[in-house]
Amino acid sequence: MRKNLHAKIKESLAAVLPVTLIVLILSVSLVPMTGEMVFMFLLGTALLIAGIGLFTLGADTSMILMGEKIGAGITKSRKLLLIIVSCLIIGIFITIAEPDLRVLAEQAPIVENTVLIISVAVGVGVFLLIAFLRIFFQIKLSRLLIIFYIIVFALALSPLIPSAFIPVAFDSGGVTTGPITVPFILSLGIGLAKIRGDKSSEEDTFGLVALCSIGPILTVLILGAVSGNHSVSAGLASISDYPDVRMVFREFLGAFPHYLKEVVFALLPIVAVCAAFRLIIFKLTKQQTLEVIIGFAFTFIGLVLFLTGVNIGFMPVGIHLGRALAESNLRWLLVPLGALIGYFIVSAEPAVHVLKQQVQDVTQGKISGKSLGLALSIGVAASVGIAMLRILAGIDLIWFIVPGYLFSLIMTFFVPGVFTAIAFDSGGVASGPMTATFLLPFAMGACAGVGGDMARDAFGIVAMVAMTPLITIQLLGLTARLSRKKQTVIGLEALDELLDVSGVF
Repeated sequence: MRKNLHAKIKESLAAVLPVTLIVLILSVSLVPMTGEMVFMFLLGTALLIAGIGLFTLGADTSMILMGEKIGAGITKSRKLLLIIVSCLIIGIFITIAEPDLRVLAEQAPIVENTVLIISVAVGVGVFLLIAFLRIFFQIKLSRLLIIFYIIVFALALSPLIPSAFIPVAFDSGGVTTGPITVPFILSLGIGLAKIRGDKSSEEDTFGLVALCSIGPILTVLILGAVSGNHSVSAGLASISDYPDVRMVFREFLGAFPHYLKEVVFALLPIVAVCAAFRLIIFKLTKQQTLEVIIGFAFTFIGLVLFLTGVNIGFMPVGIHLGRALAESNLRWLLVPLGALIGYFIVSAEPAVHVLKQQVQDVTQGKISGKSLGLALSIGVAASVGIAMLRILAGIDLIWFIVPGYLFSLIMTFFVPGVFTAIAFDSGGVASGPMTATFLLPFAMGACAGVGGDMARDAFGIVAMVAMTPLITIQLLGLTARLSRKKQTVIGLEALDELLDVSGVF
């Protein structure tokens, strides 16, 4: 366990260090910050690194195992009612627990926090059921993606939906699949596919996250049609002027109880669901039970440290950097700087590490975690750069989202099914807590600096981050397919030459 923890901490350090260096370079060059502000950021970084390491270790030893057991257990039962009830309960509970969603709800100026969270949770619950039934009845993923995205864009382009709801709706689809949701959903798919055990099980292992990302978009758009133009005010956080380092410590210590309570309420429903399934559907050995308990403990501590570090140390700095650059004569630096931060920040997402490991395990190394991570980084870099350009130019989100998703859906006809499933899962995974707590505040600060509309211009960056991996991962799959065909052609030509030389023909 100690060896695994050391490896996880090392991974999180490598992931967070590039973003930390970028912020520190900016603090001594373009956007000066006081020593107390820099110390606050560095302390937040330290908590972030420890939090990611503990969380990923905990997820590996608790949520992934329980997700696989639950997925396999309800599939073995062959009881449709049990599958329906289980998927709805799991989907709703894990979404309400998702910290990313709470961060978005607190910042989104469209409806009250609770209303938005419940709407999103119901959307995930319904679409987790749809995703599970898709695997159960062996329905092709690309077919469902095309159908549901046609419905999404028909709603988004209709006059019934207030414009302020569209960016938040697409952002909701991105933040929903975060550090708590992804391990559970991915392992549910693995458990179900293991029971199936046929040739298509590798492809069916993925795709649950992809469909679960659609549910929140639809429910928030429907919420917009029902609510009309009603909105609530949203404040813009800023860095406090701390007189000394002791006040910075007090700020962090004062925040711990809040996030401790938040994580307790977030994890309790999931622990209760796991305990209920353990008693009713499957059994664990004493050793497995102990590992799961220890895993949940690591997950709990990791999330508390992560949320405290990100919200106190990262979010205010993101707003400060975005606003200061937007108000300067160098505002166009937001585009390349945003792309650079986006390239590195995706590797700091806890759920990305879970997805990369799952992909390597399920595909038996045919798709490496390194190549997947590179494709994700390139996609997120492009998306953040475009999002910054959109804020500076005041361009509507719909002009980027519709062509992007249309191209992604067209590519599903030319790419191996497993790459399509992984690509659409990656979109949700890439837009995790680092996006919601650093990139979104960075965009909000930039929007405030240029005097843009917060709801229309700043929101939508999470949606952009969730969209571009759909293109880059599928391009990776297309490259793999073309490379395989090229190797086949070269092999046949070599065989012809060999036959000619030997005089067979």
